Amino acid sequence: MEKAKVYFTDMRCPVGTSLLDKLDKLIRKAGVQTIDFDKKFVAIKIHFGEPGNLSFLRPNFAKAVADRVKAEGGLPFLTDCNTLYVGRRKNALEHMDAAMENGFFPLSTGCQIIIADGLKGTDDVEVPVVGGEYCETAKIGRAVMDADIFISLNHFKGHEGAGFGGALKNIGMGCGSRAGKMQMHNDGKPQVDADACTGCKVCGKYCAQNAIDYAADRKASIDHDKCVGCGRCIGACNFDAIHNESGSDNDILNSKIAEYTKAVLDGRPHFHISIVNQVSPYCDCHGENDAAVVPDIGIFASFDPVALDKACIDAVNAAPAIPGSILAQSPQTHHDHFTDIHPATNWSSQISHAEKIGLGTGEYELITMK
Repeated sequence: MEKAKVYFTDMRCPVGTSLLDKLDKLIRKAGVQTIDFDKKFVAIKIHFGEPGNLSFLRPNFAKAVADRVKAEGGLPFLTDCNTLYVGRRKNALEHMDAAMENGFFPLSTGCQIIIADGLKGTDDVEVPVVGGEYCETAKIGRAVMDADIFISLNHFKGHEGAGFGGALKNIGMGCGSRAGKMQMHNDGKPQVDADACTGCKVCGKYCAQNAIDYAADRKASIDHDKCVGCGRCIGACNFDAIHNESGSDNDILNSKIAEYTKAVLDGRPHFHISIVNQVSPYCDCHGENDAAVVPDIGIFASFDPVALDKACIDAVNAAPAIPGSILAQSPQTHHDHFTDIHPATNWSSQISHAEKIGLGTGEYELITMK
């Protein structure tokens, strides 16, 4: 496979030019306007940030992308799927509240916001994973799959499980419904916390396997011989009484993220943007953020999400550690910032598996725009 083109601009802005101007110029230089947007629904996948975290992307970046899509005749909307963990974005109502708390409104973003997997995270589409080794199908939020065109806009950062969080994670994990996220994160089956269970029996309505029974006190229990681990009961429970404690190996997690990304992108136009600023060591799903580990680097764009992630990884690894950050305080023995921060992770498994299944290439030509 020939090298993919990745376009880059730094954060320097002469007087009279804003960073948003540079973002728009960069994505046009990268060829976003070659996509036929005319009257097409365009999903712009972004992470709205867990409240309390301040390293997520500002809504201004989203507006610049949405405005470009509209200028090309497209119909953009911002989207994300609900989280599997208990937080402020586990259902659409809380998710929308969190997004608005963090500044995402139609006025600030230039388009509407749609939570792709619905009210409880159960509105998904089962999509084939062509060439998948771990997932034959992926459970993707319905609104993501209903879109004609897909654009990812991500904040590049570290991640405690995947090693890094870039385009692939923004797409693969981010577009999975709650059941999809469970499929990626876990190899086990859900458990019921009897103390938290209220006996409402809503979970049983979502179980296609009739695997949920109720005791005399109305408390739920799950028959693991019948359960297929779909995770819909987790999304259906309003009281966070159902959870999964069995986690996947990090390399398997990375491979599943790549396979879910392929399910999202196959068969339609797609384009990818990474903002490499406030490079925090942990995911924006945390309700807090640690200090940035390297200086702000710039903006990258490409039609190839694998090449885009690899270019961002290389740029971060080439940057100096910021004094006082967790990176500066870690024993820097691996010559790799991500491994130094999270020694138990292996970010390269995400790139290598993405290449293996034909999602893209880690070989790239970096084209710099001033």
